[in-house]
Amino acid sequence: MKIVFVSNYYSHHQKEVSETLFSLTSGEYRFIETAYMEKERTELGWGGNDKPSYVLNIQESPELNDICVNYINNADVIITGSAPEYLFRKAIKHHKLIFRYAERPFKDRNIYDLGYPIRFLRYHLSTLARSNVYMLCASAFTAADYNKYALFRNKVIKWGYFPETRIYPNIDKVINDKKKKSILWCGRFLDWKHPDDAIKVAKQLKEEELDFTLNMIGIGPMLEEIESMINEYNLNDCVTLLGAMKPTQVRTLMEESEIVLFTSDFQEGWGAVLNEAMNSACAVVASHAAGSTPFLISYGENGYIYKSGDIGELTLITKTLLNDMQLSHRLGKRAYETITNMWNAKNATERLYSTCEKIVNGDKELQFYPEGPCSKAPILEDNWFDVYERNIHEK
Repeated sequence: MKIVFVSNYYSHHQKEVSETLFSLTSGEYRFIETAYMEKERTELGWGGNDKPSYVLNIQESPELNDICVNYINNADVIITGSAPEYLFRKAIKHHKLIFRYAERPFKDRNIYDLGYPIRFLRYHLSTLARSNVYMLCASAFTAADYNKYALFRNKVIKWGYFPETRIYPNIDKVINDKKKKSILWCGRFLDWKHPDDAIKVAKQLKEEELDFTLNMIGIGPMLEEIESMINEYNLNDCVTLLGAMKPTQVRTLMEESEIVLFTSDFQEGWGAVLNEAMNSACAVVASHAAGSTPFLISYGENGYIYKSGDIGELTLITKTLLNDMQLSHRLGKRAYETITNMWNAKNATERLYSTCEKIVNGDKELQFYPEGPCSKAPILEDNWFDVYERNIHEK
């Protein structure tokens, strides 16, 4: 099969998926960029000039634009993330197999309150009426958001982002070599990622005279506020701001850390930091509101989930992990196994390729896998954790 992946730009989040597709298609794969990477991303070490030959940027020249459009029109399968609709008009007309790759559209609650734009609805309704099109849900909340408008019903597939998966020869040694009572927070310093929540946890831990260190990786608009909080709460001896780091450096710090706090709210479409922390065998405390959490974390089995914004709950779980090294290490190992056995690019892409083959060869009904990538995405509402938490406490 000829497969084309069209999105804004190529990054380390698409690398392993792309490499697998290039291999499975015997080289009949292209990744088409529709934009150039933002400066903010490149400053964090994303991107670079070492892109594979199958990556093409449609903006580079009029000639390359024509080449890219030709690849799209002649593909058997099109995966599309952020890309203009005109690129797919011919493919839609000819009922090509298309996978929309999307995070949740209603990250901003105000957008939903005002109603979804008519143009967007018309765009999806016309596509669904005329195309063999499915939704790759890069958020646990994607299916529910589209379901509000009866879009992609029974055509929603669990997916996500798949950064590099590392296989360690001796995962027990990696876990045992971690710095004791070490906590890590990683991300852009944005209000909806809530780096201040990690500082509030550190404040409480210090007041209770617990032994710990907190490292924070990232830069962003909240940096001065975070620095001010550290000074105000007298945390300079236990909290360290490390600034921006390249993805490989981030992974090294994760491998050395026992606990990772993942504090994003509903504006976090996915949050690949969670994949990376789990793959690094960290005990993760993850916000219920981030798009990756419901797909990747089973409460108490491979990590913990807390209700976004509940600093008391976040602190309590963190204290529990600091005081119980065996629990922390057990969760970290289970997290590692979740990524290496199930939620990794190779497994997900092989499943997607098999699904594509069946549809292209005439299967009229989508066959979902029982769990993990390419299983059926649930209709998960924002309040899902309220019910989930009640069930946990009842058990």
